[in-house]
Amino acid sequence: MNQPTAEILERPRDGRGGAPAALFDVDGTLVDSNYLHIHAWQRAFEDEGISVASWRLHRSIGMDGAKLVRSLSGNAPSDVQDRLSDAHSRYYRDLAAQLEPLPGACALLRSVADLGLQVVLASSAPEDELEILRKVLDCEDVVSITTSSHDVDVAKPEPGILQVALDRAGVTAERAVFVGDSVWDARAATRAGLPCIGLLSGGISGAELQTAGASPIFADPRDLLENLDFTRIAELAPAD
Repeated sequence: MNQPTAEILERPRDGRGGAPAALFDVDGTLVDSNYLHIHAWQRAFEDEGISVASWRLHRSIGMDGAKLVRSLSGNAPSDVQDRLSDAHSRYYRDLAAQLEPLPGACALLRSVADLGLQVVLASSAPEDELEILRKVLDCEDVVSITTSSHDVDVAKPEPGILQVALDRAGVTAERAVFVGDSVWDARAATRAGLPCIGLLSGGISGAELQTAGASPIFADPRDLLENLDFTRIAELAPAD
């Protein structure tokens, strides 16, 4: 496993190592990026002469990227799979100017930090994409820790990325909560023993998120923020 040099710089900056942690997926949870990913993937597959319906791409967003390519390409030769991944990254970067935070995203992160929790971006996005997303969020001062695809060999629904996030935060699953928007997020959290709050902002139904293990379910970050007092996040807040 490659350990990015940024890890040391992203330890909690306020000495709260070991404080309870709120882990957040980023794509579709904090940044409105899922449909741009769909468009980028569709162009990448079209370049290779592979027809993939948009709904199938949407259902796969949030899944480990290598697994997505392998599954939707019909297990194409490795060179084709590599070109698909590279093309997706290229087209996604071209669309980056269209990225926007989801309603209430930054305010949510600030409120969680104000409660005394570590704010952890538990993303499995490649580091170049994650850098773009972090700039869009513009909340670096409250983010304690991040993860990226460099930290694990296989991403969600495998729980490895969440375990890396917990380890860096210095907490167990019992002292943390995860917020995500996809069934892959919820399944990864379940496997990691983490309570999972689901958001509809990635385009997946509440029923599917709940079946995958997420509860409660909110529309978007602003909806979660408005109901924060009734969630696991508030329960984890250190007593004054």
